[in-house]
Amino acid sequence: MPAPANGTAASAQSEDDASSPLELPAIARAYLEHVRVVKRLAPRTVALYQLDLEKLHARALDAGVSLEEVQAHHIRAWAARMHAGGRTPRGIALILSGWRGFYAWLGREGRIATNPVQGVRAPKAAKRLPKALPVDDAVQLAEFTNESADPWLEARDAAMVELLYGCGLRVGELVGLDVGASAEAAQAGRGWIDREAGEAHVTGKGRKRRSVPVGRAALAALDHWLAVRGAAQPTEPLFVGRRGTRLTAQSIWQRLRRRAQLAGLSAPVHPHMLRHSYASHLLQSSGDLRAVQELLGHASITSTQVYTRLDFQHLARAYDAAHPRAKATRKSKSKPD
Repeated sequence: MPAPANGTAASAQSEDDASSPLELPAIARAYLEHVRVVKRLAPRTVALYQLDLEKLHARALDAGVSLEEVQAHHIRAWAARMHAGGRTPRGIALILSGWRGFYAWLGREGRIATNPVQGVRAPKAAKRLPKALPVDDAVQLAEFTNESADPWLEARDAAMVELLYGCGLRVGELVGLDVGASAEAAQAGRGWIDREAGEAHVTGKGRKRRSVPVGRAALAALDHWLAVRGAAQPTEPLFVGRRGTRLTAQSIWQRLRRRAQLAGLSAPVHPHMLRHSYASHLLQSSGDLRAVQELLGHASITSTQVYTRLDFQHLARAYDAAHPRAKATRKSKSKPD
């Protein structure tokens, strides 16, 4: 069961957040003891459970019912009230998840016949489109060279950018790359670059292995980095810090953000944005959704289809900028009545 969380929007504080904590009934305290001792959840998680049970108890008191007497229509009304009060759909979903777990436990204890939260769902949240760089910005970042930087760091960071954008790697996959192939890397789920074949072998989500092509620019940047870095064994990490230890995902985030600023990009860039850019730009050029799915390592085509919406936005902008009838529409709208 996921940990509950307070999902209130910053601009809208619901009335139950301002109230002082209520003394929970014995049954709620017994449940918190259960998750603490039997399920051995972290203290922070138990504290979040308690906060959401306090909200549940307060609403039950307002409705004149005990926790065991709460029905589905109560839960639906309270979810609607949270939504009207400004709580985010995700925040409501997490609270409902906490309540659902509490009532599932009550059912196992024989205290209730049905779980009143079982069929209640939070409002649907609008799906956010992944943020991708325009092609020109992505190329500008990939081609950027910091002449004043330490050559060792510059070679490393340039190779990281080329692999993130040129191969669509997740930051965890980039972190997990070794200098070369080895039985140890395969067993540990790490990846490597086959420079002769021009392929990256990585382990993605669910320990699913895949191979993706590595372009000429990325291979050239990688060869330059390895030459500057010096001799290294195949089992050593591909990207390391000054002390020779494997770079962390956080370090790569920081280096990439700084590099994008130096390259003159206005948007804050993170590793997954380069993966989104890789997918979007491939789809714009090829239109082959299945191929993009395989290159990204998505288990379901549904995960890849989000990039068709990005592609449509790109086409709509191109139409608006270039088509004579689109221009005519804009001119007619600008004329006074």
